[in-house]
Amino acid sequence: MRVPSATAATLCFTLWQAGATLGAQAPTRAAAMMTPLTADQIQSVTSMIAGRDAPMWHPDGTRLAFLGSMGGPIGLWEVDRDGGLPRQLIADLSLTGVGSTASQNPRWSPAGDVVAYVSSKGGAPEIWLWSAQTRRDIPLTSLGGRINSMNWSPDGRRMAFAADRYGSEDIYVVELSSGAVTRLTSHAGHEVFPTWTPDGRFVLFDRLDDRWIDHEVMAVPVDGSSAPRLIVRDTGFFDYRGGVAFGYADVAPDGKRVLFRSQRSGWLNYWTVPLAGGTPTPVAPEQAEQSEASWSPDGRQLAFVSNRNGTLRLFVVSSDGGPPRALVSPTDGVVSKPVWSPDGSRISYMMGTTTAAADLFIVEVASGRSTQVTHSMPAAISPGALITPRKVTYPSTDGFTINAYLYEPRGVRQGERVPALVWVHGGPTSQFMDTYQAQVQFFAQRGYAVLLPNIRGSSGYGRAFEDANNGCWGHCDLKDIVAGAEYLKSLPYVNGGKLGIHGVSYGGCMTMSAIVNAPGLFQAAIPESGYGDWVKFHEWNDELQHTKLLAYEFGAFPDSAAVYRRNSPIYNVRRVTTPTYLMHGEGARTPWRPGQASVPASLDFARALDAEYKIFRYKAYPGETYYVTSRANVREKLGDMLGFFDQFLKDNVSDAPSASSRSRE
Repeated sequence: MRVPSATAATLCFTLWQAGATLGAQAPTRAAAMMTPLTADQIQSVTSMIAGRDAPMWHPDGTRLAFLGSMGGPIGLWEVDRDGGLPRQLIADLSLTGVGSTASQNPRWSPAGDVVAYVSSKGGAPEIWLWSAQTRRDIPLTSLGGRINSMNWSPDGRRMAFAADRYGSEDIYVVELSSGAVTRLTSHAGHEVFPTWTPDGRFVLFDRLDDRWIDHEVMAVPVDGSSAPRLIVRDTGFFDYRGGVAFGYADVAPDGKRVLFRSQRSGWLNYWTVPLAGGTPTPVAPEQAEQSEASWSPDGRQLAFVSNRNGTLRLFVVSSDGGPPRALVSPTDGVVSKPVWSPDGSRISYMMGTTTAAADLFIVEVASGRSTQVTHSMPAAISPGALITPRKVTYPSTDGFTINAYLYEPRGVRQGERVPALVWVHGGPTSQFMDTYQAQVQFFAQRGYAVLLPNIRGSSGYGRAFEDANNGCWGHCDLKDIVAGAEYLKSLPYVNGGKLGIHGVSYGGCMTMSAIVNAPGLFQAAIPESGYGDWVKFHEWNDELQHTKLLAYEFGAFPDSAAVYRRNSPIYNVRRVTTPTYLMHGEGARTPWRPGQASVPASLDFARALDAEYKIFRYKAYPGETYYVTSRANVREKLGDMLGFFDQFLKDNVSDAPSASSRSRE
């Protein structure tokens, strides 16, 4: 999550107002006649590496395995560390119906002869084992619940994992030789992300309180001979994904210290604490958000990713402290998923940019020399075909300076003024970063200026900024969107009377709130997969993480029902003046979770608009969850969006002075 200094922000805005920055100039015609890429071409810029899990080194250090689909179902693929053509290891690692807290977690055994992973292909999510010798896989567990995290024991004879068989997440151990499963914990809290001590005697795990705000790193003997022991307690770290952000608490190779992630300084940084318990010590304190830290195999160094204003860089630091060293430091890019090689001489990582899909790289720790291993960019996409955004800042209310990405259309003629879009991210605890934004590229290439703001509530800029929209969704955070619209109007090549807004999920919620609480500001709006009624939301929501999020942001329901209603734009749709297109996905079902129904939120909002005779359109795309992700449906959706925005933002309709005095309610 990253903020420039107040002085830099003030200077930047002064330059904009003076018309002296690049943003104050109409984009040049250097590439004016370039034909826009099609929706299919833009979607073809995608990484061959899929899923949330980092590529994993084989224990012999010669190759890496990663999740990928390559046009089919998600499977496990392997590539030599020097590159080359990937080879498929496992054809199907599908995982469905587990909410947003789980992933496949592929793991090589310490001996390198077996891959363990989680899949629901046999029914409910279970642990499967794939043999490198027989090239076949079989299920190891048959618990009938969800498994969300796991790890091999150091000797490769057992696996520790978290599962919810009995209604809450508990820690289990399974023996590979017999398949016998032992439950080690039965606490009412949410117990997840197990790791092992190097001697294999204890399993560490994260115990969340019922609010998912406080964490306790616990250690339990693997033989279950005594109750879990507290190592360190961490408070005030709300974890929307049920422990994913806190992650695994890793024990150092010498077994003396435990590495964990904390927000106790006001920023997400890493800390260590003695395994026996004691006072935590920061690893490399900074006013930036750190992620994905890990010990080197010899325990002498730590690697971590640092996020400053959406640019993510890879650092290494001595485990005894001292200044960190930048190992991979792009000016435009997101470094992610770093993993030490077995001998500690290299680190593999993913990196993508605003104009390139993420690929696998390997960096030599001593020299800092990086080598690209996979190549995902289509040969048909020339380097200059994509628009590189620039980072901007603009002032908002309450003393906030908002960081944003600005995509400027090519070929704007002198004196021409183009329509503009405000694009709102999901979350709200999320962030626009230096990543490829396919759908934004689609509109920027078709003559729209597009602003992607990291409004208050976004991650990446410290806990105070992240919590600044608690209790006031669609109101205080909307101020930053309104300020973004005013910033767009200040650009001489933007037509301030032709502004649109779009967002997905929380971005869809904000789009609904914008047309209700800032009527007349936007001339077209597309809320996608949004939610406009937080009171009724509780009648059909089946995702625990959503319940926890709203309780943290709004207060518990129904005690804080007034807050939920105030933040629900559906109750004030009479204010709407903006033509609106509501869209979402529907139809996908998980066989082992019967009784699932389509999310009614967008349809309810459409009906509310209809009851007030507002101008709207509505469309549901089949074969999806509430979110539209398939390539065919995204292609169709982009065409629908373009037609709608063009109709209302590229038309010849304007307001005379006599019609421009309509007051906002």
